[in-house]
Amino acid sequence: MKILITGGTGLLGRSLCTKLLQAGHDLIVLSRNAAAARGRLTPGVQLIRWQPGVERVPLEALEGVEAVINLAGENIGAGRWTASRKQLIMQSRLGVTRALTESFQKLNQHPRVFISGSAVGYYGPHGDEELTEASPPGHDFLAEVCRAWEQEANRARELGVRVVTIRTGIVLAREGGTLPRMVTPFRLFLGGPLGSGRQWVSWIHIADAVGIIQLALEHTTVAGPVNLTAPQPVRMEEFASVLGRVLKRPSSLRVPAWMLKMALGEMANLLLTGQRVLPARALQEGYQFRYPELAGALEDLLILSG
Repeated sequence: MKILITGGTGLLGRSLCTKLLQAGHDLIVLSRNAAAARGRLTPGVQLIRWQPGVERVPLEALEGVEAVINLAGENIGAGRWTASRKQLIMQSRLGVTRALTESFQKLNQHPRVFISGSAVGYYGPHGDEELTEASPPGHDFLAEVCRAWEQEANRARELGVRVVTIRTGIVLAREGGTLPRMVTPFRLFLGGPLGSGRQWVSWIHIADAVGIIQLALEHTTVAGPVNLTAPQPVRMEEFASVLGRVLKRPSSLRVPAWMLKMALGEMANLLLTGQRVLPARALQEGYQFRYPELAGALEDLLILSG
């Protein structure tokens, strides 16, 4: 299958490209800096320079493409949420997605499937309620971003394209993402839960995140939202306890909520609130998780990696 990917140099995109190449697919990655991207991606990926917001999507890159996977978007955890940064977070997602769907309209042959990013932030802060793809959206900033992001992607349905929106939880990986930042204080004997520790953490091993995207790519019955989370979310205090046990470090030094709010501002809500999100759609399709439990996932990523 000929597949075009945006956001291919990100944490999830890099692993996805490797797996799709191994499966025999032909990959095209759109990147702002094709030369830099070449050093970050597995050989065999075709790279095409594209400057979102300045240039239109090169239509020649879309010719004959059967699937488009859109993972592009400004990192929400890269800085305090000032008004200008919140606008960048929103527009980086809507702009790329809109550019893609508008480009589809100009093609003689549309892609068969469009898999576009979203996040569990769609549901907003929740307590102990179990959330599935059928649950309604929240009302905070991240929920607004995800809802608008998905609406842009769903415009492709008008062209007969199968649209899948992947609501991603915290992706655990050896290099990059959240886990290495969490591990550092534990290695220094300074680890512990954030805030009350009662908030839910909807996590997923990167191998399963890639696996569910591959399932959505190949199963024509999959359409609409799909949660990229493990079937066993945990509370923050349990996450810290398991992480400490795997690293053979204590996990008792709690980080108070006021300290996070002082340091991060509104972005602290990402860490202090959470959602108990279940991957109902993936399980319905028969996906078999390689790492359904947190302990096994962390042992694979932290012990087997050396």
